[in-house]
Amino acid sequence: MIEFNDVSLVYPNGTEGLKNIDLKINEGEFVVIVGLSGAGKSTFIRSINRLVTPTSGSLLVEDEDILKANGTDLRRLRTKIGMIFQSYNLVKRSTVLKNVISGRLGYTGTLTSILNIFSKEDKLLAYENLKRVNIEEKLYNRADELSGGQQQRVSIARVLTQKPKLILADEPVASLDPPTSHQVMKYLKQINREDKITTIVNLHFIDMAMEYADRIIGMRAGEVVFDGPVSDVTEQTFEEIYGRSIRDEDRRGGVEDE
Repeated sequence: MIEFNDVSLVYPNGTEGLKNIDLKINEGEFVVIVGLSGAGKSTFIRSINRLVTPTSGSLLVEDEDILKANGTDLRRLRTKIGMIFQSYNLVKRSTVLKNVISGRLGYTGTLTSILNIFSKEDKLLAYENLKRVNIEEKLYNRADELSGGQQQRVSIARVLTQKPKLILADEPVASLDPPTSHQVMKYLKQINREDKITTIVNLHFIDMAMEYADRIIGMRAGEVVFDGPVSDVTEQTFEEIYGRSIRDEDRRGGVEDE
C-alpha cells in the first residue's frame, strides 16, 4: 500500500526532517505515529501526499512512486489520499454541504469546480457521509457556526466524499477537549474498520495511541525509533521513543460521553 525506501528530507538550511526511513504500511492498517514536537511526525505524513517533498529515496503509494509524480499524475494520486488537519481547513463562510462536497473537486473539471456544479449523486454522497459522523442536521449551517469537534467531523465527511484509499490525519485532536478527541478518534477507527481504508494518524497522546492503534511507529529527530504492534507497546516503549520519562501532558485522558 505505502512503502518508504530509504526516504530522507533535508531542508535548505541543512535540517534533516526525515532520515533514511524504510518501512511498509499495509492496506487496511490503522497506524499511529507518535513522538515529541519536532520529531518528524508531520513531515512523515505530509511526504505521503507531497505536501512536503523528500530529497532522496522512493515513496510508493499503491506501487507508484509519488516522489516522481508531477502535474496530472500527482493530482490523480492525491485523489486517493484524504487529509485531515488539526485546524480543520474548512471554508468558514461556506455551508457544511459545500465544504463536504468539495471532496469531489479532484474528480471534476476546473469549470465545474469554479461554478460549484455538482451532480445529484455527489450531493447525496456528501449527505450520506455527514450522516456517518452524525452531523447531517448542520447541512446548511456555515462552518464557522460549528464547534471545533463538529468542524472536525465535517472534515472527516469531506474526506469520505473524496472516496480515498488512504486517510492521513495530522494531529486531528490536538485542538479538542478529551471527550471530543475520543469521539473523533472513534469515527476514524470505525471508518477504518468498515471501509478498510488505510489510516495513518499523528498523535502526541500515548493513551489515545494505545486505545486506537493497530500499530505504533515512534519517531525522534526524523528517525523511526520504534515500529511494532500495539500489543508490544508499554509505557517504557514511549519513554524510549520520547527520550525522557512520561509526563501528565503526554496523556489526553477522558472518555467519550455516552
